[in-house]
Amino acid sequence: MQSKFLVKFLTITLLILNLNLYAQHEEPVADNEEIDLKAEIKKDIEHHIQDSHDFTFTYDKENNTYYGFSLPVILWDDGLHFFSSSKFHHGESVAESNGNFYKLYHNKIYRTDTEGSIELDDHQHPTNVKPIDFSITKSVFMIMVTGILMLLLFGGLAKSFGKGPIAKGAGRFFEPIVIYIRDDIAKPNIGDPQYKRFMPYLLTIFFFVWFLNLFGLTPLGVNVTGNIAITAALALLTFLITQFSGNKNYWKHIFWMPGVPWPMKIILAPIELLGVFIKPFALMIRLYANIMAGHVVLMSIIGLMFIFKNWFGSGLSFFLAFFLSIIELLVAALQAYIFTMLSALYFGFAVEEHDHEEAH
Repeated sequence: MQSKFLVKFLTITLLILNLNLYAQHEEPVADNEEIDLKAEIKKDIEHHIQDSHDFTFTYDKENNTYYGFSLPVILWDDGLHFFSSSKFHHGESVAESNGNFYKLYHNKIYRTDTEGSIELDDHQHPTNVKPIDFSITKSVFMIMVTGILMLLLFGGLAKSFGKGPIAKGAGRFFEPIVIYIRDDIAKPNIGDPQYKRFMPYLLTIFFFVWFLNLFGLTPLGVNVTGNIAITAALALLTFLITQFSGNKNYWKHIFWMPGVPWPMKIILAPIELLGVFIKPFALMIRLYANIMAGHVVLMSIIGLMFIFKNWFGSGLSFFLAFFLSIIELLVAALQAYIFTMLSALYFGFAVEEHDHEEAH
């Protein structure tokens, strides 16, 4: 009963906090302003799912004031440039650093002049010099926060086992999850004792993706796992570990399958080789598409509350957003589970031993 109450409480809290993103639309909107309202809601949704150089919690349109905090900008452009993203004033101003001027254009930084001019080519792509960007963006910041959180949680869990066989504090909640990943994901898919060397990665990837998915449901405006660059990096890690862990049987089943007529081997070899790259690609797209779609749908439904002008339409949108928020809590854990499960499955393929005389 306590766990059900906790889930309901967290869901209601997340939904109320997400409504703050649209607090500027609380006033009634005239019919001739409906198109502008839809465009503004679309802009807010795009801002929510994109990475940026600052956190913005709310916006006062009348005073053109943003409430949040800025993040550091770190550029390499004929030397190191370090300054606060507040100099950009959300893309409205030009930032000066060591005699160079920079402009924020579509969340990317370009070198410009004192007027902040951005030159575009025939395809509407900027032609300005783009410095090497090492800035701490929202996604980078949340990755750092998640890493520190995991270090504290699981460092404390490891220390608690040094004092006794029973975990203490938050470790009592996470210990069953760790055991589940070991006994129901790693062992069945990889095998004993090979699973032990993959456990650190599987535990890290599960909690890393899960925590970031949960952070994405908060009004912080973070969409880390909905960024295809992040999911591509995670899928690349799984791909590299799989290939470097592959034994001779793994590679033999790709390039020259035992027990198959040689004409078929020639046909199947390129197909199997293509499958080596399709597997991490599927990992990347699955996580990215599910998280991105969830954010867009949830924010769109919340935006409908400010488009409808009656209690029925707005109330229906509220309950629909509430129901979807509960589903998103499930999806956050489910996507972490699927990514971990498939990674373990790929590792199992790579280290599996075959007795060809018995098998064929």
